[in-house]
Amino acid sequence: MRPRATLGIVDSPLSARSAVGKAARRRAPRSALGAWRPAADRPDPVGVLQAQATTRVPELVPIRYGRMLANPFAFFRGAAAIMAADLATLPTSGLLVQACGDAHLANFGLFGSPERTLVFDINDFDETLPGPWEWDVARLAASLAVAGRHNRFSPAERRVVVTAAAAEYRHAMAEFAAQRNLDVWYANARVEEGLPRVAALHDDAALKKARKLVAKARTKDSAQAASRLSHVVDGKVRLLADPPLLVPIEDLLTPELAASFTDWIREVLAAYRSTLPPDRRLLLDQFRLVHVARKVVGVGSVGTRVWVLLMEGRDTDDPLVLQAKEAEASVLEPHLAPSRFGQHGRRVVEGQRLMQATSDIFLGWTRTDGLDGRTHDYYIRQLRDWKGSWDPEEMGPTTMAAFGTSCAWTLARAHARSGDRVAIASYLGRSDTFDRAVADFAELYADQNEHDHTALTRAVDDGRCTAQTGL
Repeated sequence: MRPRATLGIVDSPLSARSAVGKAARRRAPRSALGAWRPAADRPDPVGVLQAQATTRVPELVPIRYGRMLANPFAFFRGAAAIMAADLATLPTSGLLVQACGDAHLANFGLFGSPERTLVFDINDFDETLPGPWEWDVARLAASLAVAGRHNRFSPAERRVVVTAAAAEYRHAMAEFAAQRNLDVWYANARVEEGLPRVAALHDDAALKKARKLVAKARTKDSAQAASRLSHVVDGKVRLLADPPLLVPIEDLLTPELAASFTDWIREVLAAYRSTLPPDRRLLLDQFRLVHVARKVVGVGSVGTRVWVLLMEGRDTDDPLVLQAKEAEASVLEPHLAPSRFGQHGRRVVEGQRLMQATSDIFLGWTRTDGLDGRTHDYYIRQLRDWKGSWDPEEMGPTTMAAFGTSCAWTLARAHARSGDRVAIASYLGRSDTFDRAVADFAELYADQNEHDHTALTRAVDDGRCTAQTGL
């Protein structure tokens, strides 16, 4: 078994940490980061997706394939496992951070902090694991290139977008390397202090759209989720049926099994409760479970078990909507050291708390034996808490460049909290060598992604995979 990775900063002088970063260039020259060529024994991309499907809800897997078929960018969103295997064939600096594992541009957005400020941060941690910081940067850069192609940007426009993001990561890491530890820990992108850089444009239309999105994000809370996803039936609040995307438990199981399942969910909540701080436990105890439904979320996550838990507080006008999402092994784990947390729900939560500047007050985890006889790991959080996101398909080159730099700054901040920011900054250096290499890689990998998307299309056409589109 591979030894577990450990994070933390070595207690060494700054000069020694800087020397470590420069020495890392011998293991992985910055210019070499721009190279991509598929390995001779590269796994079949469709086979990778099918292997993931073996542990998922069978009737939902065709929805995943259907969503990934939509276009190369949709495919990229669901192909984290494929890219992880590819990145594992490349040289790395050996400098570890708490990696997101799926840092594409659609996994950044707005949400509310416990202090009720709106912040911009990474919002998906299903694949988080200690790993090379370069892998997160490569996934972000490739996502910008793939999205730029989908939006029909010219090659020159795409290069500007990706190079700007790489340069921002490098500059931000240099800034964090010069800051005190507490300053790095407290750093965050508060929207109240000015819209994220994606909105800091001279384009009046883009500014107007960004302000509208921010205002809308503030309305997306449990009350809004409850109003959109539930209705009153015979005097009781019940989650709506929108099959197969949202299915109340009584529509999935017989009345007897549905009752048993609801009791099981109560046991899940009781076990999860112990992972919350005492004050949050007291708050959770003021709500009671009133209904449960199965939900389909995202692209890569489709098929994992996700439950919407409708809770009621003081009365029906005091809802709390939680999401219990199944956590499986990170796509990075086959290629890196295993997580020090044997429970994958905890792996997700601990990684999220380490990478995010601030996290959901109800974030916790549990492991439970399901009614199917298998053990399942879950992490639980609010379904929505001032959630907002930009649609990449609506971005022009200028907006995507601004958004990409916001993502890159946020990613550098997250990495600086857990890795040796001095060594990483030293590795990156002051020249644009790293920026140009990342832009080269992004275009080459966008080519690979298109080939893989075509492979899935052919697999569906020849009956190897079944896809359900339009969902």
